[in-house]
Amino acid sequence: MTIILGIETSCDETAAAVYKTDVGIISNDLYSQVELHKQFGGVVPEIASRSHLDKIGSITQLALDHANLPLSDIDVVAVTNKPGLPGSLLVGLCFAKAIAWAQHKKIIGINHLEGHIFSSFIEQTPPFPHVCLAASGGHTSLYYVKDYGDYECIGYTVDDAAGEAFDKVAKLINIPYPGGPIIEKMAANVGFKDFFNYPRAHVDKLNFSFSGLKTAVLYDLVKRNAYDMATKTFLFPQDQQFKEQVASSLLVCIADIFNDRLRNTLELYTEAQAVTFVGGVACNRYIREVLTRTCNRYGIPLITPSGRYCTDNAAMIAFVGHYKASHGLFDDYTLDIL
Repeated sequence: MTIILGIETSCDETAAAVYKTDVGIISNDLYSQVELHKQFGGVVPEIASRSHLDKIGSITQLALDHANLPLSDIDVVAVTNKPGLPGSLLVGLCFAKAIAWAQHKKIIGINHLEGHIFSSFIEQTPPFPHVCLAASGGHTSLYYVKDYGDYECIGYTVDDAAGEAFDKVAKLINIPYPGGPIIEKMAANVGFKDFFNYPRAHVDKLNFSFSGLKTAVLYDLVKRNAYDMATKTFLFPQDQQFKEQVASSLLVCIADIFNDRLRNTLELYTEAQAVTFVGGVACNRYIREVLTRTCNRYGIPLITPSGRYCTDNAAMIAFVGHYKASHGLFDDYTLDIL
C-alpha cells in the first residue's frame, strides 16, 4: 500500500488530498479564492500567489487530519508543476519539495492537465481507448486516451479557452465572476434558446477558437446600443430578460462548438469506447446533455466526474501520482515549474 499526498496550486484554488492505493481518495480539501478575485472579474496572479502562501499549510494539514494520518505516514508527495500561473505553481512546488526533503519522501511533478484527463477515474472506470474533452477557464483540449499516462492531444484552442469566454462575456453584461454557473442559470430561465446566433468559429475539424466569439458578442452589444466602448459600460443593467438572452445565446453557441468538434472526433477515432468530459466547464448540465445526445447516437457513454473533481482539485493530482508511483516515475529535488 502506498499513500500519496497531492498538492494543487496552479491557479486560484489551494488544494490538498490524500490517496491510498488500496482504498482511493480518503481526503480532499480546498480553499477557493473566488471572493478575493470577484471584484476584479477574473484571477489576479499576485493576489493568487499571496493567498496560496497564506493557506497552503493549513489546507495540507486539514487534508491530513481528515485522512487521520500524520505527515510521516505519507510515502509520496505529488504536486502540480505545470501548466499554470508561475507564482501560484511555485508556492505549491516549494512547499511540496520542503515536505518531501524534510520527511525523506519521494516527490512527483504532475501535469495539471493530466490530472483533469484522469479525474473521471477517481469515481468511475472509463474504458480504453476513449476521447477526453477537457474544458476550463484556462484550457480547452481534446485527447485520445489509450491507457493510464498514455494519451495524445488531438485538438486544442488556438487562442482563448471556453471558460474564459464565459467569464469575459459575463463581465460585459455585469454578471459576477465566475460567470459560467450564473450564465447557465440565466439561460435556463429563457429555455436555452439561441436569440442572437453568435458565430461558431471553424478553425479546423478538431481545434477550438473562442477569442472571436467574445469579440462578436461585444460588437453585437454595441450594435444594439447595449454597450459603450468609450466608457466600457453595459447600458442595460436592469434589463434582466436581455441579459438572459445574451447568456442563453452564448451557452448554446459554445455547446454547439463542443458538439461539432466531438462529432468530428468520433468520426475519426472510431475505436473510442467512451467520451469523458472534464474540467470546470464539465459542471455545465446543458452542455453535458448536448454531448450525451451525440454520444448516444454513437452508442458510447459520456462520463463526467462529480463537480468537486471537475473544478481544480488535489484529488486528481494524487490519483495521477498513484499510477506514476506504481511505475517508479519519481522526480528529484531539482524539480521545477515548466
